[in-house]
Amino acid sequence: QIVMNILSNYTPDCIVRAEVSCPIEDLKDGDVPPEEFAWKFKQAVTIAEIEPYRATTHNKGIMNGVDAVVIATGNDFRATEACAHAYASRNGKYSSLTHCTTDNGIFRFWIDLPISVGVVGGLTNLHPLVKFSLALLGKPSAQELMSILAVSGLAQNFAALRSLVTTGIQKGHMKMH
Repeated sequence: QIVMNILSNYTPDCIVRAEVSCPIEDLKDGDVPPEEFAWKFKQAVTIAEIEPYRATTHNKGIMNGVDAVVIATGNDFRATEACAHAYASRNGKYSSLTHCTTDNGIFRFWIDLPISVGVVGGLTNLHPLVKFSLALLGKPSAQELMSILAVSGLAQNFAALRSLVTTGIQKGHMKMH
């Protein structure tokens, strides 16, 4: 007996990774020495990996970047939000979607984002602003759009953490709002 037929918004096997790395010495940020910046940045990510209260705000910021692109491209931000937060809890404890290492003089920062979006059908063919947004992005494939979403989340998180570990969130990040 079939009880219900429904697709799930949880796509833990549909992971896209965005990653950035550079020598730590390239992380010069104002008066903060690169080694100090890298150490503080890594500590901020580690706290979000361990502490659910911090992870909640950390991931909310990531999704600010992701949601903007999801909405602009006519996709369902509620589905991507639900999936991302479920994925952040996949090990039984809510944790960060981004990760950071500082090994052998190399700063490495990445996000693994479970996301499934479309570029055909739905609003993509109907809404003029969605059509414009997809054209502005170079008419990406679904896989390319998933990568753009991951990069948006990673960039948003980098900007927020950079402010948190240097000038402070009010001076360095909130003023951009």
